[in-house]
Amino acid sequence: MHYGRVFHVKHLANITDEERWQIALAKDRRFDGAFVTGVHSTGIYCRPSCPARAPLRKNVRFYATPADAVAAGLRPCKRCSPDTQSAEEACVLAAIAAIRAEGAMTLDALADLTGYTPTHFQRLFKRTVGLSPAAFAKALREERVREALSAGLNVTEALSSAGYGGAKQFYAETKGRLGMAPVDWSKGGAGRVVHWAVLETSLGPMLVAATEKGVCCLAFAEGEAELRARFPRAELVAAGEDFRALFARVVEAVEQPGPGSAAIPLDVKGTAFQQRVWEELRRIPHGETRSYGELAAALGNPKASRAVGGANGANHVAVLIPCHRVIAADGTLGGYAYGLAIKAELLRREGV
Repeated sequence: MHYGRVFHVKHLANITDEERWQIALAKDRRFDGAFVTGVHSTGIYCRPSCPARAPLRKNVRFYATPADAVAAGLRPCKRCSPDTQSAEEACVLAAIAAIRAEGAMTLDALADLTGYTPTHFQRLFKRTVGLSPAAFAKALREERVREALSAGLNVTEALSSAGYGGAKQFYAETKGRLGMAPVDWSKGGAGRVVHWAVLETSLGPMLVAATEKGVCCLAFAEGEAELRARFPRAELVAAGEDFRALFARVVEAVEQPGPGSAAIPLDVKGTAFQQRVWEELRRIPHGETRSYGELAAALGNPKASRAVGGANGANHVAVLIPCHRVIAADGTLGGYAYGLAIKAELLRREGV
């Protein structure tokens, strides 16, 4: 999810040059102002989002500020003007600061603040941040709930601190997101009934388990013992006729993968960060891959590559949460919980 570069500035201290390079390759405008890219073969420096063709890595150095780049003998790029902040950028930054301080604001109020018409400001904000002002405010509140839960607050306290009127409003706004309700995250599936079966596929035996809400586990070469270790406090029962159609869709997603697998309902649990990683994994288009660094940058925290790898490893639902689409930065397959042969075959079936 895109929150805008101001929302992510707190994460940018001590990121590596390799992470900056991945941001520059992605031309990610959320990080404009966080650093500049110096191209010593041409003698210029650019914003991370500069539309010019990417230079050779060996010719690139990164600088914290335009002044640092100038001190190194570089001049500003004429295409992206990294040494100036446009009036439009300044207005978007002012609006973000207001939303962070006041919470959700009407479009008319934001337009009055910035001096633009509501329609023009809506387009400008979305082009810069990646979300409308209303969606940004909602995303900010959701993020504050996740941070509060991770810090140990109970659900009521977390919702109140983030500005929600109550649980009903929170669940209405976040309906359709991955996962069990926050109150279930730390319960190990307590009170839930998990229906399961081991199905034969061309990739070998595949464990599939689901609650009444959706698939909660998909794993290769595992059985009841492994499932019980994943959900130690849930009631496990053999899947009956009620789950035949759902499990058939899961098998089809493995044997004949396609974009339609994204419509299969899921019921997964994890920490706030894991949930964000899993949501971002599901946004990787069918037939494409991402490196751990690219995935971390998409989450707004380029330094979190190792944490992203940990969240991948904690994923209980292979294929449907497609952690097989994450590869090493050098283009090799990297690791996979169920073996590289299965990972390679899944990617081949997707046309990678």
